[in-house]
Parts: sequence; structure tokens; C-alpha cells
Amino acid sequence: MKQAKSVGTCELCGREDVERTVHHLVPKDEGGTHGTTAWLCKACHRQVHALYSNKELAVRLNTIEQLRGDEKIWRFIKWIRKQRGEKRVKVRRSKTKKR
Repeated sequence: MKQAKSVGTCELCGREDVERTVHHLVPKDEGGTHGTTAWLCKACHRQVHALYSNKELAVRLNTIEQLRGDEKIWRFIKWIRKQRGEKRVKVRRSKTKKR
């Protein structure tokens, strides 16, 4: 299935005029296929999935507010907000992430 894309404001970092993809707040493989979604810029979307397991996203980080409140992603958000929208960002996986 092809990922839906659009240009607009990232719901996580707030950057404007960025290419965005649909993020399932509860991952599809955790039962969120028809659940709530959010439009995230590619950088934020990749970073969310690099830092957290699908189980962790489903159980404790299943809203934009919960994601923004988590320290690991918040440090990234503070940094990415200063970057140009078209900048390609390298994602680092968390050493503590469990699959």
C-alpha cells in the first residue's frame, strides 16, 4: 500500500510547508488500522519510529500530546523546528528501543 502524502504543517513539530505522511497514532499492527491518524513531516515520522517500538506507541504514546511530552522526541522536536523543511535528516535509532 502506498503511503499518503501532502504538503502542510507537521502536527508534531509545527514546521510549515513540509512534505507530510500519515502516522497511525496506534500502529496498524497493534490494531490501529482504522484509528486516529496525524500528519507528520517525514523527519518526525522517521524519528518517532526510530525511537519507539510499536507496542510503546500503542500503549503510552498514542496521542500527539503524549508524544510531545516524551523527553526523547521533545529534544528532536526542539532541534528540527530550526531546520529548513526540505532538509534531509539522518535518523538515529534509540539504543534502548525494544522490537
